[in-house]
Amino acid sequence: MLGLFFGAMNMTSLLNPRDVQFLLYEYLDCEALLQRPRYGEHSREIFDATIDTARQIAEAKLAPHSSKGDANEPQFDGKTVTLIPETHEAWAAIAGAGFHNAHWDFDEGGLQMPEVILRAAISYFYSANVASSSYSFLTIGAANLLRSFGTPAQKARYLGPMGDGRFAGTMALTEPGQGSALGDIKTSAELQPDGSYRLFGQKMFISGGDQSITENIVHMVLARIKGAPPGVRGISLFLVPKVLVNEDGTLGARNDVALAGLLHKMGWRNTTSTVLSFGEKGGAVGTLLGEAGKGLAHMFQMMNEARIGVGLCAASIAYRGYMLSLEYARERPQGRLPSCRDPHSAQIKLVEHADIRRMLLAQKVYAEGSLALCLYGASLQEDLHTHPDAASRAEAARLLDLLTPVMKSWSARYGCVANDSAIQILGGSGYIREYPLEQLYRDQRLNPIHEGAEAIHGIDLLGRKVVMDNGAAYKLFRNLVAASVAQAAADPALACLTKNFAIPLARLDEVTLKLGALLASDPDRALANATIYLDVFGRVVAAWIWLRQAQAAQAGTNRDASSADFYRGKLQAARYAIDWDLPATAPQFDLLMAADDTAFAMRNDWF
Repeated sequence: MLGLFFGAMNMTSLLNPRDVQFLLYEYLDCEALLQRPRYGEHSREIFDATIDTARQIAEAKLAPHSSKGDANEPQFDGKTVTLIPETHEAWAAIAGAGFHNAHWDFDEGGLQMPEVILRAAISYFYSANVASSSYSFLTIGAANLLRSFGTPAQKARYLGPMGDGRFAGTMALTEPGQGSALGDIKTSAELQPDGSYRLFGQKMFISGGDQSITENIVHMVLARIKGAPPGVRGISLFLVPKVLVNEDGTLGARNDVALAGLLHKMGWRNTTSTVLSFGEKGGAVGTLLGEAGKGLAHMFQMMNEARIGVGLCAASIAYRGYMLSLEYARERPQGRLPSCRDPHSAQIKLVEHADIRRMLLAQKVYAEGSLALCLYGASLQEDLHTHPDAASRAEAARLLDLLTPVMKSWSARYGCVANDSAIQILGGSGYIREYPLEQLYRDQRLNPIHEGAEAIHGIDLLGRKVVMDNGAAYKLFRNLVAASVAQAAADPALACLTKNFAIPLARLDEVTLKLGALLASDPDRALANATIYLDVFGRVVAAWIWLRQAQAAQAGTNRDASSADFYRGKLQAARYAIDWDLPATAPQFDLLMAADDTAFAMRNDWF
């Protein structure tokens, strides 16, 4: 009976399709993209078919082997990496359906699919099985890097096979001697007479660094050209294939890139995490991608794309946990209300208990809110490239740059909180391996570290993003929030949601101004509590995202009576985000305004 119950629940929805439609067409108005010349041959029906195809692949090819891939990690026998066969099938289905190159131009072999539609579609993959879908995640990013900075010869040799799924891609940044401090990397590159380079060094924590599902792997590698200056100015970006590719596109000899070993993670277990050695037998052949000395600047394209992608992964995993725990709470009978004194009365369902509804509502806020936030980021990426107005493109770029650390970190941090609550709702069933929430929590816990730990993003946000260009991006963001609040305040049905914005917004301005000034004289102290700043900024952003969803939901209630319960749920979640989460910033603002040094003043010997 237990097995039957768990089996049935494993097939619950990965995402709420009604919510996906709401986010795309009511909250983000993606139908308006059809007016842009690039999408003149598309329609809403094509967008919906893309989303539905992704959902079907996720349900048929990814979700069924999620737990199997977790229990049967990739194996390395010294020569070959072996993965469960279902991983190959999932890769083939995703690539075969055109998701690796769907957003490319027609003349590149793509479908010119809007970025936001593609990201919404692949959210289903992440929700179903983040580990197996990560190979596509990385390949899409590496191919985009090649599209931006590759020479015609590089594109001719590698881009097509990456698009059709014959080649995969990775990003190789971290080294054993340094983590996120990329300016200290030691991997070196030596120029050869033919214009190519030979690379020497080691990289670790390289997701997808080796596998047996594709003919080849295209590594995007940061290295320092021999004689280059120290620090980030001396870093260049290189394209280094696992297997050399001849001019006619055929595969040649194995490159001097060796798998030194697999790393074993607590989550994403079906994603190979590797240590790669370059140049053990004379040098790994690579070609310069982009300009020498600008490798880190180039790589930031893939890194920032991956940061939003990690946020989307976090949102999707949180969403999956929310859907599972919601279904369980609706079906599981347990106990009675405190007001019921009759032991002979029927037990009520878990969802009837107030604290269960609190945890479900919090999950809804974090899962649906982070999905809405990351898809908003994808819409900014879209506007950056295809908006017809130059000023709007510039604003999108500025806002995307500011919000990227928030999209990644807020989604990952509160995705963990959401999955924790999902386990709590199931009680003992939540933490046993027979049920998927235990794995989802482990998968989720990687995301606050993936693509930069929270402190890095806090320093990035406070130390660079909010102060750059005299605070232009921050001012743009604040104006957008103020406009949303003013618009909602003028609507009697939404005015109650705006009352808690005034104080946090004023205090955010105050703290940003104070810490921004302190940066000049004492940057270490100014940034000591940057992670707290990142969190309060994220809470403000999330509250704004929920206010925008509430505005769309309120408009929907006047238009679609059949979706009344859905819209009420959105409005209630907005109340939670704004009335519960947003006021929780008060003590954090106190610490930031005081430049509190409790943690900063602690010394190593005192621990």
